Amino acid sequence: MSAPVARRHPEWLKVRAPGGPGFVETRETVRTLGLHTVCEEARCPNIGECWGHKTATFMLLGDTCTRRCAFCAVGHGRPRPVDPAEPIRVASAVARLGLRHVVVTSVDRDDLPDGGAAHFAATARAIKGLLPACRVEVLVPDFQGDEAAVTTVAEAPIDVFNHNVETVPRLYRRVRSGSRYDRSLAVLAAARAARPGLLTKTGLMLGLGEEAAELRRVFADLRSVGCAILTLGQYLRPSGDARHVPVERYLAPEEFAALRADALALGFLHVESGPLVRSSYHAWAHVPS
Repeated sequence: MSAPVARRHPEWLKVRAPGGPGFVETRETVRTLGLHTVCEEARCPNIGECWGHKTATFMLLGDTCTRRCAFCAVGHGRPRPVDPAEPIRVASAVARLGLRHVVVTSVDRDDLPDGGAAHFAATARAIKGLLPACRVEVLVPDFQGDEAAVTTVAEAPIDVFNHNVETVPRLYRRVRSGSRYDRSLAVLAAARAARPGLLTKTGLMLGLGEEAAELRRVFADLRSVGCAILTLGQYLRPSGDARHVPVERYLAPEEFAALRADALALGFLHVESGPLVRSSYHAWAHVPS
């Protein structure tokens, strides 16, 4: 999968500027309740589309991460104390927007004994308490491999347990130095062990220098731990800062389609694959009705 580095974003990565009444309502709800969204913090290119449909991925535990991954736009440093009122504020936003499917994620909080697992569980309970029919998807960090933390989240009233492996094992040291591939696989396996039948999901960024054969091996590894839902999207460098790894190449839509077919052939329940795909993109459509 090697090719000359592209200097400009290709046409298929251009998106319309955000706007419209749905976008404005979602933005105002987030601002009014003092919440953070990964849509903004990670500079997601789909913010206009998703907020226009009154959907958002809420980010718990502040906007400061204890890790410094080379692909991520989220700020790094010493986080603020946990806000115990945040779960009900998130639930209030979900109820106000009338969401049918919500994604809740967080920064890495390696400073907390459970990595924030109890906070995820409390948020899921708060959402279901106000809006029982809303499906709750959590996109969690690796909790440093703490199985008790994974169990805390898996046993909460959630519908999808999502944890991203992000890239192929060979690239972890350069792209995701604070994490380990085997640990991420173990997190997905532990969630299903804690609650058999729970839907598990993961995602990868492409264009970092991975090879097609490496991706197929990762797909097989994910199926071996029962992962049912997969997202594949183009990595976009958050800035020109030296700490952010550059894009090695841009994959064409046809390549994403071929990788989707490869993954589906291995038995994934759903594969969302395309240049603009992110973990929560079209998340409401990833789960059987």
